[in-house]
Amino acid sequence: MGSITMIMLMAVLVWSITLETCIARRGRHWRHNHRSSSDLSDSLSSKKPKSHSHHHSSHNNNHNHHHKSKPKPKPKLKTPPKTDHTKSPVVSPPPKVQPPSLPPPKGSKVFNVMDFGAKGDGKCDDTKAFEAAWAAACKVEASMMIIPPEYTFLVGPISFSGPYCQANIVFQLDGTIIAPTDSKSWGKGLMWWIDFTKLKGIKVQGKGVIDGRGSGWWQQDYPFIDGETKLIVPLNNSVPMPIRNEFDWKMPSIKPTVRKEFWDCEVVISLALRFYGSVGVEVSGITIQNSPQCHLKFDNCVDVLVHDMAVSSPGDSPNTDGIHLQNTRDVLIHSSTLACGDDCISIQTGCSNVYVHNINCGPGHGISIGSLGKDSTKACVSNITVRDVAMHNTMTGVRIKTWQGGVGSVKGILFSNIQLNEVQLPIVIDQFYCDHTTCKNQTSAVAVEGVTYERIKGTYTVKPVHFACSDDFPCVDVQLSGIELKPVQERYHMYDPFCWQTFGELNSPTLPPIDCLQIGKPARNRVQSDHDVC
Repeated sequence: MGSITMIMLMAVLVWSITLETCIARRGRHWRHNHRSSSDLSDSLSSKKPKSHSHHHSSHNNNHNHHHKSKPKPKPKLKTPPKTDHTKSPVVSPPPKVQPPSLPPPKGSKVFNVMDFGAKGDGKCDDTKAFEAAWAAACKVEASMMIIPPEYTFLVGPISFSGPYCQANIVFQLDGTIIAPTDSKSWGKGLMWWIDFTKLKGIKVQGKGVIDGRGSGWWQQDYPFIDGETKLIVPLNNSVPMPIRNEFDWKMPSIKPTVRKEFWDCEVVISLALRFYGSVGVEVSGITIQNSPQCHLKFDNCVDVLVHDMAVSSPGDSPNTDGIHLQNTRDVLIHSSTLACGDDCISIQTGCSNVYVHNINCGPGHGISIGSLGKDSTKACVSNITVRDVAMHNTMTGVRIKTWQGGVGSVKGILFSNIQLNEVQLPIVIDQFYCDHTTCKNQTSAVAVEGVTYERIKGTYTVKPVHFACSDDFPCVDVQLSGIELKPVQERYHMYDPFCWQTFGELNSPTLPPIDCLQIGKPARNRVQSDHDVC
């Protein structure tokens, strides 16, 4: 009898423990999470600390605490800051440029040009060694081609091309690459020196230098005319001209110098470093100097990132644009110093979603959109932001320039927080651009609309604002705010702000007053045909 009673007591005890466990499993935390036992088990195992307590109340399991002290309340999730769209009323935020992969991790394939026969003495031609190193690197994804420091490599025209190359190749430039100065190395009609073509994920980085040794080209006496030089009139003829040949519009004879043989061979070297037809391009750290003409060009590229690099050429070196964009979209350029003899940054037709900030520009011709529409061509440029830029001793500041007779449009442009120091023409829209002595008057024009200028401040030496727009296609929706430009009398005749067929709004008082801007919209505006619209 006693044994039977003992068995019944044990059964009751087991049943009560089981019931308590079931009730615990039906607690509010379990019902709130709506997760299966396997999901909860996986979650706990993934967060399980190396040492833990054996206290497993439902509250402790929910917060994954293992200390005996009272758990801290669960912190609230931080919401991302909202974008301040008031500062950029015209354009979208910076493009989400996807740069190539980071430098290859330890153990990745590295190809040093010295291992392929390069001398690096600045005298022997190392072109073949560079070609061989690239051919090897091209076969391996995420490889690195090394141009080591403390060497100078003489390299002729060279193309690093795909599309059969693997992706994400790093061109690590820490030495110096110099261009040849003899005509035999160039051949005839070449338009580039170092060319990267049809690549996916190409990064050029390092602390090295690309030296175009272009001074010999600059010494040629061909005319160099910028369309805005007609606005810059010296006080007297004894004042030296700031830009080479600006006022010499007659074609002089070619002097019999050693460079004449280049012209006899019909050679035109227009740029030092070019990227064509590539996706995911990054250039950082390097210096490009003394290019025969344009220093760095991107043509038909997507996802371009340029940062922490430098361009260096004299202010009187003709046509030496710093960075030239053409038919290229999703571009981010920042934290760079550009000194040259033409536009620090030139944005040409086919460009969209370009964001430029934290640039130091000067000497040079400022930052320009155009020239566009030459020879009655169609030009389309949209969504361009230029902000947080310092310009010193440049010919123009921020400029839009189009030819008569062109079609298409420029729209969605923001110039913001531009600091100017003795800039000749700070703000320019010129739909009558012409770099010849005379140009034919035409009615058609590349339309300009939706251009915002905000916080443009500093000093000028010729004219603060020059808006010259088409009679048939006036500039519309031009917004001005925070304009503070003070004159500095130096060597040029000075002029008041000028506006022609320019419509928009003055959102704050300007210095000097820009009373010539017509408020609102034009009474009539010629409509382009469908095939002319971007």
